[in-house]
Amino acid sequence: MAPAASRLRAEAGLGALPRRALAQYLLFLRLYPVLTKAATSGILSALGNFLAQMIEKKRKKENSGSLDVGGPLRYAVYGFFFTGPLSHFFYLFMEHWIPPEVPLAGLRRLLLDRLVFAPAFLMLFFLIMNFLEGKDASAFATKMRGGFWPALRMNWRVWTPVQFININYIPLKFRVLFANLAALFWYAYLASLGK
Repeated sequence: MAPAASRLRAEAGLGALPRRALAQYLLFLRLYPVLTKAATSGILSALGNFLAQMIEKKRKKENSGSLDVGGPLRYAVYGFFFTGPLSHFFYLFMEHWIPPEVPLAGLRRLLLDRLVFAPAFLMLFFLIMNFLEGKDASAFATKMRGGFWPALRMNWRVWTPVQFININYIPLKFRVLFANLAALFWYAYLASLGK
């Protein structure tokens, strides 16, 4: 009886909530992988945009309490409907198309991600954000002409080491989460630079 009571006390302690949350997340990840990754992507994308706005306000020393509520909502929509599901299926595709036993599998996967997925995903990001902001096709074309290449170059610089770790060392079921957590810091970093 003592071990059961001890276990009950341990579960009621401070660490019980994170353990239960992780257990729930893992259960949902097993039962509903796409939906779980979509929801996680939506939440973390919205949080990233919110944090970026907060950092930007602090950097500019603005005291007004108003934030652009539309920003986190747009990022939540993009994360839920695009980032989570597309990333889930892309990582599965990569795992199937370039299995670990193939020579230089890690390098091949990284090149596929960086040279095919990253440009396509960035273009999709610009397109969807343009649509969610209510802008027209000419605004999208202007954004692509002026912002795509600099954004892609910066993406390659920053995300290549992140994706190298993600593709080669993170278990498949956690790759979307890992990328979302890295993106959370990426948004904060961009805001700290005033971009």
